[in-house]
Amino acid sequence: MVLGIGTTVAYALPALAGRWLGAHTAWQMLVLAWLLHALTLSTSLIGPEPHFGFAPALSGTAWLAMTVYGIERQVFPKLRPGWALAGVGAVTVLLAMAFPGATQHPSASGWLPLHFLLGIASYGLFAAAIVHAWWMTRAEKSMRSAQGDDGGLPLLTLERLTFRFVAAGFVLLSLTLLAGVLFSESLYGAGRGWRWDHKSIFAVLSWAVFATLLVGRRRFGWRGKRAVRVLYVGSGLLLLSYVGSRFVFEVVLGRSL
Repeated sequence: MVLGIGTTVAYALPALAGRWLGAHTAWQMLVLAWLLHALTLSTSLIGPEPHFGFAPALSGTAWLAMTVYGIERQVFPKLRPGWALAGVGAVTVLLAMAFPGATQHPSASGWLPLHFLLGIASYGLFAAAIVHAWWMTRAEKSMRSAQGDDGGLPLLTLERLTFRFVAAGFVLLSLTLLAGVLFSESLYGAGRGWRWDHKSIFAVLSWAVFATLLVGRRRFGWRGKRAVRVLYVGSGLLLLSYVGSRFVFEVVLGRSL
């Protein structure tokens, strides 16, 4: 609870008052929030009673997106301030405090947290791809209107980074699905193998959409609005797969999976 409140405050200050704090102070607050956020996530996955759910998954996704932003900020110092990402981070931490998720099943493997982290990593990379795709769309509109607002990154660089994140996220998503198919009972316990439920169906559909996007990019040169639309569709399906299904069970139905 203390870590969660501290993380939320550290994110909220630059999100709400970043322009008045000054670039250096706001950046220091983001770094502090990022560190506290990492500690908050570790307490849910590592401990005497590890637990997980839709809100911690969103929180982990936001943390990874902030990690990518922090790395890029070092490479591209003129990158636009990440106040919006800080706001998203604060909201997801509050959600994780309100909905911490279900405690890990007693018969589950000790490798299950690693499986969760693999899935979160794929979420985070696709989230980074969405952020870059949004920047790319804004940069295209700015170029057409002669405003020249590229957010600190050239248009071609944004496009290249977007598809690199998509490719990396696709690899991790493939590994996550493969582990779920081959090792479900080993990870979750006896009698808890792979099932064609809503989570699995949406995950496979998102995998197929991302595969189509990568093939279309490589074979047919997809780019611009078409590529961004396909990325949004795949990301929406992926969000519905785990986060959506867990939200329905935990919040709407009031029970764990």
